[in-house]
Amino acid sequence: MIKNIILVGFGGGIGSMVRYLCQKWFGESYPHPFPWGTFFVNLAGCFLIGVIYAASEKTSVLSPQTRLLLITGFCGGFTTFSTFAFENMHLLRSGDTVYFLIYTIASVVLGIAGVFGGMAIMKLL
Repeated sequence: MIKNIILVGFGGGIGSMVRYLCQKWFGESYPHPFPWGTFFVNLAGCFLIGVIYAASEKTSVLSPQTRLLLITGFCGGFTTFSTFAFENMHLLRSGDTVYFLIYTIASVVLGIAGVFGGMAIMKLL
C-alpha cells in the first residue's frame, strides 16, 4: 500500500509540474483571454490516458504499478479532466448512460458552482 501511495504521489508531482510548465509556456507564447494552456493540457491528458490504458489492455508490458504511476499519478496530476473523461468512457462502455449524464452534468455545473460559492464565502470573510 505504501509503495502504491509513493508511486501515485511521485507521478502526480511530475504531472503537476509538467502541467504548470505547459500552461506557463502557452500563456507566455500565446497571450489570449481563452485558457489555451489548460485546454491543451486537458485534451493531451485525455489522449495520454487513452493511450496508456489501451497499451496496458493490449499487452502485459505495463505492470499494475506502472499503470498506477502513469494513469492515477501522472495523468491525475497533469489533469483531473483526463480521469473525468476516462471514468465517463467506462460508464458509456458499460451502458450506464443515465449515470454518465448525471456525472457529466452534475460535475460541470456543481464544479463551477463550487468555485463561485468558495469565492463568495471568501468575499464575506
